[in-house]
Amino acid sequence: MTSLTFPGRSVRTATAAGPRRRARRYNGPLIAGLTLFGLLVLAAVLAPLITSANPVAQDLPHALLPPGAPGHLLGTDRFGRDVLARLLYGARIDLRVGVLAVASPLVIGTVLGLIGGWLGGWFDTLLMRIVDMVVAFPFFVLVIGLVFALGPGTTSIYLAITLVGWVAYARIVRGEVLVAKNQEYALAARASGLPTWRILLRHLLPNVVLQAVVYSMSDIVLSILAIVTLGYLGLGVPPPTPDWGSMIQDGQQFMLTNWYLAALPGFAVVITGLALALTADGLVERMNRR
Repeated sequence: MTSLTFPGRSVRTATAAGPRRRARRYNGPLIAGLTLFGLLVLAAVLAPLITSANPVAQDLPHALLPPGAPGHLLGTDRFGRDVLARLLYGARIDLRVGVLAVASPLVIGTVLGLIGGWLGGWFDTLLMRIVDMVVAFPFFVLVIGLVFALGPGTTSIYLAITLVGWVAYARIVRGEVLVAKNQEYALAARASGLPTWRILLRHLLPNVVLQAVVYSMSDIVLSILAIVTLGYLGLGVPPPTPDWGSMIQDGQQFMLTNWYLAALPGFAVVITGLALALTADGLVERMNRR
């Protein structure tokens, strides 16, 4: 604002030099994805409060009840087990394993890609040859083969996904480091005599890890699909512990009469994938703005 003085009065006029208030832009996909995924996690955590039914208790006289039956909102399966309870408690298994199974490959792949991209030489060449060997085989084939060799169970699933999944993160981070280490801030850090570990952790890592984090959202979906596939094949969580894959396998023989037995866990997988896909799109949009 500037002030113009006239005889007997003073007039204030607005100028363009003042700061303009930036309009806020809401990240719709990120908000929608996090909200939807948060609701799924909340439903899994609060499963005992949502339903009092035991997900593994059999009640054969009340088997194959339709949705809306008294005491069974989503009906019962062929053993009389409550479908809603099995969906919620199955979400605990699948979501926990899906998220935790991605955490180890993310850390291992990020560290190896960071070191390989920075050092180069024989270490980087060896790392990329190992990556090429693993990528040459389909992800699901390797995971199923490793779980079959290690035996069913969550521990085998963690190990199998970790042994296969780290290569994608190593490749992503290595590519980002090859570009970032030639930027001015990295060259200045090196010229100032900072130790290598400080350059990697303090200067490079914050600038290269976001791509890996964005990819991890899609990788969680892939891990959940792997868990569901293993459960469908009988290599996942041992029964009677509920998981979505075994529920689909049990319900497929009743598709013509009780279609909901297989459709509901399949729908839960789709909703989870949609939530994580929206979250990944929102992170990409936020990254592009920055």
